[in-house]
Amino acid sequence: MQYARWKEQCRDMDSHVGSGKIITAPIITEDGVPIKDPLVLLEATSDQGTSQGGSTSSNNGNGVAESVDRLTDKQIIEWKLTLHQIGLDVLRTDRSMVFYEKKENLSKLWDILAVYAWIDKEVGYCQGMSDLCSPMIVLLNDEADAFWCFERLMRRLRGNFRCTQQSVGVENQLQHLASIIQVLDPKLHDHLETLGGGDYLFAFRMFMVLFRRELSFGDSLYLWEMMWALEYDPDMFSTYEEAGAATDRTQGHKPRVKPTRQFGKYERANLKNGANAVDGPVPISVFLVASVLKENSQKLLQEARGLDDLIRILNNVNGNLDAKKACEAALKLHAKYLRKMQGKKP
Repeated sequence: MQYARWKEQCRDMDSHVGSGKIITAPIITEDGVPIKDPLVLLEATSDQGTSQGGSTSSNNGNGVAESVDRLTDKQIIEWKLTLHQIGLDVLRTDRSMVFYEKKENLSKLWDILAVYAWIDKEVGYCQGMSDLCSPMIVLLNDEADAFWCFERLMRRLRGNFRCTQQSVGVENQLQHLASIIQVLDPKLHDHLETLGGGDYLFAFRMFMVLFRRELSFGDSLYLWEMMWALEYDPDMFSTYEEAGAATDRTQGHKPRVKPTRQFGKYERANLKNGANAVDGPVPISVFLVASVLKENSQKLLQEARGLDDLIRILNNVNGNLDAKKACEAALKLHAKYLRKMQGKKP
């Protein structure tokens, strides 16, 4: 089994993987020098904190091993540097749930994220991934099954986590959101720009963790399932699997045209109106965020006098958003946006 092989490979690099323990402090320096006796969560339960390891110390007395132990493989160093951050995030993920009172469930979440950080070296681990992985752990007893469901989800979302000093991974979605609000509610868009929120970065978290903070646990799963069904595209994983249409093109054949009924409702509307050809693929999550802004439009216009007010009003949505109503509102906004864009065509 591939997951078991990857996990064993990670265990060979760090013995904490698969041990039931969670690293919560750095175990290596950026120069590749191992740190002896890092803080490790020995009993990962809700009522116990981290505990200090043994009393063994290195020759230099400051917890850093002798230079002879220095690692030189940059990929392994980068991976080890992320392990404690994964641990800290795991301890903050869905901690109100009884499920995570069992230390084996916390360590299972840590193990999966540690293995994923190793196999996806381009993206690695980023904050927010624990929120996306947690439902897989809760729903599936088998750790390997949970890993593969998370890995499949990351194929959709890994682009969100590609951040540089110049741009954030969700930048395109934020730009789409700005364009949509400008078309559908220009007064609100102008107000947000006046407040200094014209870049729409306040919506960053909604895109990154797919409304996990705005919805209850059950509603977030309900919303995810609706989103994936609505925007289903038979070729959506063509970069990971054999793509028949791409093969046809390279062999000089005409691409196969799939029946429209094979697409989800959202994608059918895009195909019918040529939206993807004009604007590129806009995920339905953008219209979901737009529906949240539209729902709170009057409150934002009347009460928001600065970015702090804007964030406070939107934070009040946390845990109170109705998934079904939000999805229905998003589809209505999508249809309205398509009509307006069609009307602008020459």
